[in-house]
Amino acid sequence: MARIAGVDIPDNKRGEIALTYIYGIGRSSAQKILTKAGVNFDKKANAWTEDESILIRNVISAEFKVEGVLKSEVQLSIKRLLDIGCYRGLRHRKGLPVRGQRTKNNSRTRKGKRKTVANKKKATK
Repeated sequence: MARIAGVDIPDNKRGEIALTYIYGIGRSSAQKILTKAGVNFDKKANAWTEDESILIRNVISAEFKVEGVLKSEVQLSIKRLLDIGCYRGLRHRKGLPVRGQRTKNNSRTRKGKRKTVANKKKATK
């Protein structure tokens, strides 16, 4: 099992897919990395030679922010929004969707489990 950027890459997957297990690398980034390293997309991760693995590691470390560095950068960006008190920061603080989605019906992922509110009882005469 290859280890790149502190992540164990699955052996039985194609290289293009295997690299997406690293936080911050998607399909298109994985294709760019493999192209620069001169490795075929379809070649499985366990078929990579040691030289190919080193080339891939070098390309990732030189050109991409991945894993811890990227996560901390995202957290700092969110903290900045919270500190300046902009609309997006307020949405983050309240735990609501940030990017303009409606909240009447959906957005359960952000809002969490439903909290049922009881109806007011009608006064009897």
